[in-house]
Amino acid sequence: MQSNIFAGRVAADPETNGQENSVTRLTLMTNEYAGEGKDERTVSIPFTAFGKRGEVIANNVRKGDQLIVTYRIENNRWQKDGVDQYGYNFIIQDFEFGAAGAATREALAG
Repeated sequence: MQSNIFAGRVAADPETNGQENSVTRLTLMTNEYAGEGKDERTVSIPFTAFGKRGEVIANNVRKGDQLIVTYRIENNRWQKDGVDQYGYNFIIQDFEFGAAGAATREALAG
């Protein structure tokens, strides 16, 4: 099985469904070199975490916090209006907390 690593800042507070088999969704963003003489480009990837892993992320991560994730890519196929649609899911397998964002630093300070 393949494994990938991505480090980025959380675009918005993670959302979780809060059920027993919880599903947590979040988007991580980072800037990437776009070439000589060009502005950086922003890369954003939507991730999904399941169960306790997702609950820990949802309870401890806020918009702007850095998160380093190890993830796998899962192929996804569904039908919409009788037409096959294809996409990918980015599933978090493991994570590490990175630098705190402004909202977290403010909450810890006061």
